[in-house]
Amino acid sequence: MSSEQVVTSVDIIVSKGDKEGNITYANPIFFKVAGYTQAELMDQPHSKIRHPDMPKVVFEHLWTNLKAGKDVKVFVKNLCKDGGFYWVFAHVRVATNPDGTFRNYVSTRRAMSASAREPIEALYTELKQIEDQEGIEASRTKLNAFLVAQGGSLEQFNEMMTQLQKN
Repeated sequence: MSSEQVVTSVDIIVSKGDKEGNITYANPIFFKVAGYTQAELMDQPHSKIRHPDMPKVVFEHLWTNLKAGKDVKVFVKNLCKDGGFYWVFAHVRVATNPDGTFRNYVSTRRAMSASAREPIEALYTELKQIEDQEGIEASRTKLNAFLVAQGGSLEQFNEMMTQLQKN
């Protein structure tokens, strides 16, 4: 079993990406936690560190909103070079130039709170199983049902994820 890389409460992981999601900048803590050198990750897609346990519907939500110019707050399980993993709470946003044109995507990631870990890990496990057996549409339906059961909706995704992080 792969080991977990701990992201501490003082760690702030930052990366930037181009329109395709390729890494154009990352701070030193990003490389340290992921276990890669700068040369191994620069100009590579962020998906290189996507853990196979992550449900596709989460990234579908992320990219749909980013392409619409909206920020996304989401929990992500990332893959380390050695096969290990680390959990983060990510705030991903679109940065624009002064004239309003796209500059890059900026992701700021912090440690996942202990209170968010159990419900998110259980949800993602279920979403991944549903995707594997029934497809992404069924997974999307389950995600919506989870959000409604928490008293919200897909439109309130960021607020709900922030609330889980705080609890």
